[in-house]
Amino acid sequence: MDYNASFALVRPELLIGISSLVLLLIAAWGEEKSARLVSWLAVAVLFVAGILLVPTLHDGAVGPQTQAFGDLFRADAFAAFAKALIYLAAIGCLIVAPTYFERLRAMRAEYPILVLLATLGMSIMVSASDFLTLYVGLELNSLAAYVMASILRTEGKSAEAGLKYFVLGGLASGILLYGISLLYGFSGGTSFTVVQAALAGDMSTGELFGLVFVLAGLAFKISAVPFHMWTPDVYEGAPTPVTTFFATAPKVAAIALTARVALDVFGSQADAWRQIVIFASLASIIVGALGAIGQQNLKRLLAYSSINNVGFILLGLAVANAAGASAMLVYLAIYVAMSLGSFVALLMLRDDAGNLYETFADVAGLSTTRPLLAWALLMLMFSLAGIPPLLGFWGKVVVFQATVEAGMVALGAIAIAASVIGAFYYIKFVKVMFFDEPAGVVTGKSGAGHWAILGICALLISPLGYLLTPSLGDLADKAATALFPLM
Repeated sequence: MDYNASFALVRPELLIGISSLVLLLIAAWGEEKSARLVSWLAVAVLFVAGILLVPTLHDGAVGPQTQAFGDLFRADAFAAFAKALIYLAAIGCLIVAPTYFERLRAMRAEYPILVLLATLGMSIMVSASDFLTLYVGLELNSLAAYVMASILRTEGKSAEAGLKYFVLGGLASGILLYGISLLYGFSGGTSFTVVQAALAGDMSTGELFGLVFVLAGLAFKISAVPFHMWTPDVYEGAPTPVTTFFATAPKVAAIALTARVALDVFGSQADAWRQIVIFASLASIIVGALGAIGQQNLKRLLAYSSINNVGFILLGLAVANAAGASAMLVYLAIYVAMSLGSFVALLMLRDDAGNLYETFADVAGLSTTRPLLAWALLMLMFSLAGIPPLLGFWGKVVVFQATVEAGMVALGAIAIAASVIGAFYYIKFVKVMFFDEPAGVVTGKSGAGHWAILGICALLISPLGYLLTPSLGDLADKAATALFPLM
């Protein structure tokens, strides 16, 4: 084993891990006074880690040269694409967090460090090529996330969100571990390559159960139906910057991990798991759309919107080929921009005293008091609904095109019909902002960081975002090829 080559492949992870320890020392010495400094240093660390990914992603790295530490870790183009989205989402979440926590006098230097550690776990997750590596990365991310969800210890909702997330996350981890143990028992190893070889022929009943349990555990992490029950409660109860993080970076990591396991490890048995994915996809689209209709809290509405979008992303996984995987990644990149922008906009719904507002009644007539914010939200909602010419429409088109080209016309047609349901609550959001009598409570001004993130996201999902689609499609194709190296 060439350790020099292995360490060169894990440079982003080494940078984040070492930086987390150094920033922890700074936080211990500087206490709360160092919180802002630690946040900006964490942003710089993630930016540099992202720069380190550029050669891998640009060259479409794939094959044995991407394997590190005896093929426990793969630094290929697929992992680089997912990490780039994770780092960008984490940077956005770190930039908007200090204002929120400082108003509550709860800004701690530990928060950006927890984000870094969670990001490190996600980096390991998406590069895992062994079930043990997968589990280590997953738990590192989860443990940091449990603490972040309950970081406002004096608020009951935050503590409740952390507890629910911890209990249900522990259950999901148990299910995943049981599936891994079954696969280990019937294949003789935990390496993806070993399990893949064992599943290449006829699959035994034990291997089938292992496959189902692994996919069930991963379905919880991506909040796909029927393992979605934690999402609305945790999204509502957690502090809004934490919810913003949950809805973006960990979602990318979990979906990328699910795609790697399904298409790489279980790829030869696609017919065995495709029906599971199709059910989860359609159920997530429908439940996400119907569940959001009666919501009055905007964070709960966006939680159901997240479930709905996961359903569309899973359509690409159900196709089980390189085109489907590429479509997943394109949709995922657009979803990150839409979700990050939407939650940052929610953080800007404040009065002059800094109090946040999160219900439909609070945003009534927002176009009168905060017109620029209202128009940005209109773009984000219409993009989430998939209304042209906004970029969210392109994400759905790419996924539907992959399903049709794979001969799954009925699946695409059902998904298109179900997507119409989801348009109702997005349009309701816009109707309340532009046509209801002004509530007049959202009067506070937002910082430059919030406007910068919102402006970038709005620009990306605007018609100008179509200028990026050739480059995005090319990068997604290179990343998808890493899962199908022989194609």
